[in-house]
Amino acid sequence: MRLAVIPARGGSKRIPRKNIKLFHDKPMIAWSIEAALQSGCFDRVIVSTDDEEIAEVALRWGADVPFFRPAELSDDFTGTAAVIRHAVDWALQNESSLEYVCCIYATAPFISPEDLARGLSRIEQGDCSYAFSVTSYAFPIQRAVRITDSGRVAMFNPELFNTRSQDLEEAWHDAGQFYWGTVRAWLDEELIFGQDSAPVILPRHRVQDIDTPEDWVRAEWLFKAMQAEAKRAEE
Repeated sequence: MRLAVIPARGGSKRIPRKNIKLFHDKPMIAWSIEAALQSGCFDRVIVSTDDEEIAEVALRWGADVPFFRPAELSDDFTGTAAVIRHAVDWALQNESSLEYVCCIYATAPFISPEDLARGLSRIEQGDCSYAFSVTSYAFPIQRAVRITDSGRVAMFNPELFNTRSQDLEEAWHDAGQFYWGTVRAWLDEELIFGQDSAPVILPRHRVQDIDTPEDWVRAEWLFKAMQAEAKRAEE
């Protein structure tokens, strides 16, 4: 059995109710649910939530909500790994078999069924514990600066000031969309950003982590741009 788990607690602070706030005429979580269902990768798509309204929305869009997440796993400090482990424990007790589990974030409106399928293909090769979405930084991180206590700037890596950009190593970051993992990796809460993880590379224009109102606005503009491009391609 291949299981999708979408964590969606009700206590978002910076963007209240962001998991079910409308994003281009759909609740935000609906984009993740639909991509999971359309991918054909999963035998079951479940939402792990502590919130009745989120559960109702998830059911309406085709996901299952077979349990409510306990309060101790729904605070501001609980990490994703613990939430997925809770869902895996439930599945092992209630399903006949479990092979791979994919954590899909509820605030990933640019997630695609094809990318989920690429992630499954990668982890099925059997040489990694996780396969998750990444994208490249738009600017060399070696040239990053910080603002000092005195209001000045300082490079994090001043020794690289004179190094050409094309000679600097390319850097990547978590795209915040999905994380395929083996059952054992989730149960042991193995480190995701480690040697046993494989990347599923996404283009930067389809990646936007949504934690703040500014992130939300940027995601709206990206979505409109992609819609306009798709319309031009059809003409």
